[in-house]
Amino acid sequence: MKRKRLGLIHTSTGIVPIFQRLCSDLLPDVDVFNLVDDSLLQDILISGSLTPPIAKRVAAQIDLAEQAGANAIMVTCSSIGRAVEAASAFSSVPVLRVDQPMADRAISVGNRIGILATLSTTLLPTADLIERRAMYAKKEISVTEMLCEGAFASWIDGDTQTHDRIVAEKLMAILPFVDVVVLAQASMTRVIDQLQTKEIRVPVLSSPQLAVEYLGLLMN
Repeated sequence: MKRKRLGLIHTSTGIVPIFQRLCSDLLPDVDVFNLVDDSLLQDILISGSLTPPIAKRVAAQIDLAEQAGANAIMVTCSSIGRAVEAASAFSSVPVLRVDQPMADRAISVGNRIGILATLSTTLLPTADLIERRAMYAKKEISVTEMLCEGAFASWIDGDTQTHDRIVAEKLMAILPFVDVVVLAQASMTRVIDQLQTKEIRVPVLSSPQLAVEYLGLLMN
């Protein structure tokens, strides 16, 4: 029987190992390939938002993954989520934005949802997705957004210690006001493993594992 192929599209090389590890553990029978275009995120940061030209390039990357034989495609950058949804309508294979399973899990867990992000361009798309998925689920929620200022710049500079410290501080600050926290970027996942469990009294969700688990069901 021919093995299924999963195409992952990234806007940063830094998160590729995270998904390689998860796919190896959770999708052992699936062949995984990666497409990386860091210019997409660079241009979003320059423009301040997802523009039509960037969205067209996202669609082109998805088309390339389909041409490469992917049976399913996932885009791992939350900042381009709306473009992923738009392009999925023109694909003959399932196309997933990485944060949808996380958004659905958050909605099922609580009514007061906190969002942490290291990029301002990710906060709005993540909040928009959660609010739309809540409407779809017919559930009333409130969303609290918090930007981890300086964390992304530290990540880019290779200063992961400062990145992790800023994210951890903001996480502890938002916990008293929410029922569940979502981490808007896959690169933030590492912080959870470094905190003492007793310090975190509400669920804290990150997208990578939830998304790969969802793909396991989708491609089964």
